[in-house]
Amino acid sequence: MRRPAITSLAAAAVAAALATSCSSPGATASGGGGAEEVEVALITSTSGPLASYGEQYLRGFEAGLDHATGGTGKIDGVEIKVSRYDDGGDPAKGVSLAKKSAGQGVRIIAGTAASGVATQIAPVAAQNKVLYISGPAATDALTGANKYTFRSGRQTFQDVATAQRILEAQEDGKAGEDGKGRKVVVLAQDNAFGQANVAAVESVLGTGGTTVDSVLAPPSATDLTPTATKVKAAEPDMVFVAWAGDTAQSMWTTLDQQGVLDAATVVTGLDSRASYPVFGRARDKVTLLAHYVPEATDSPEAKAVGEYFGKKGWKTDLFTPDGFNAAQMIAHAVREAGADGDADAMVEALEGHTFSGVKGENTVRAGDHALLQPMFQAEFDGDAPKVVQTLDAREVAPAEKKIG
Repeated sequence: MRRPAITSLAAAAVAAALATSCSSPGATASGGGGAEEVEVALITSTSGPLASYGEQYLRGFEAGLDHATGGTGKIDGVEIKVSRYDDGGDPAKGVSLAKKSAGQGVRIIAGTAASGVATQIAPVAAQNKVLYISGPAATDALTGANKYTFRSGRQTFQDVATAQRILEAQEDGKAGEDGKGRKVVVLAQDNAFGQANVAAVESVLGTGGTTVDSVLAPPSATDLTPTATKVKAAEPDMVFVAWAGDTAQSMWTTLDQQGVLDAATVVTGLDSRASYPVFGRARDKVTLLAHYVPEATDSPEAKAVGEYFGKKGWKTDLFTPDGFNAAQMIAHAVREAGADGDADAMVEALEGHTFSGVKGENTVRAGDHALLQPMFQAEFDGDAPKVVQTLDAREVAPAEKKIG
């Protein structure tokens, strides 16, 4: 049964919970003096190429836990004890932290920003019967991965389905009826995130006579001129750009310099606030799909996170909703399962759970744990993006998978 979250913003208790030591994970059903608690290990990137994503997630989680617990850090008297760990975007380190946490009794792991880390932690969760709620990691492989794996953010398929809806609305017939003869090139980094985008574009857009190719750049590459040259030489009708991390500015500058933005329709996801200046002259040349547009939604949770961030002097960003959602999901799981509830009880509580989040209504699909949610088309209005249209969760829902 879903119970309404309390909206009091007494931040001190939540901040204290989030300030726990990052040296040694552990969990007990009851702490000193018989106080009940459930420990949560937030394993994410606060260093490495996705550090900014991890920080956005953590701030969102802090605000979400405050909202879900009425500022107490507790659910029905059960303390949510949070410890944070930096995986640095390294799968081996992430797995080590997950195994150590599980071995010391932690029953909930959350937070992963890197897809390559998330796909390695998911089996650890299943082996140890630990509830795992991944964060910004977008790879489709997490959906249906196993009984214990969930997600608090969107997945790559939802990005690509959003692009498809946008392109259908913008189709001008230049490539033939229904896009027949269109050539799409996916520009991405050669990692789990990039490869997942290639697979998703092939499955969603690579139909009806559309050809899909890819140009994958080494994640460590700083000189992207050879990459841009390959994209332009392919003579695509559309370029789908899936890029994450600190080299985004260099990538967009290079694409503009090499004439790619003028030679094809370029579609990409709206990135973090720090990337807004990166687009430069590309702003008017790029079609934006968006997981979240900061400050553009008006759900009760969006208002709550705005108030909390305002007191902290923070600004909402791309992955704020992922952290906020995770805290809401954990609060619901603990509320239904209690301090003594095992992971199976928490899984049962989350399957089919519908809740209002920062973006709007979310549903955890019971069959494969996909998080169904609205997506957006955006465009720049001056220095900031604005929502052009909101796509209903059903319009961009991935096909249901069987849990592995």
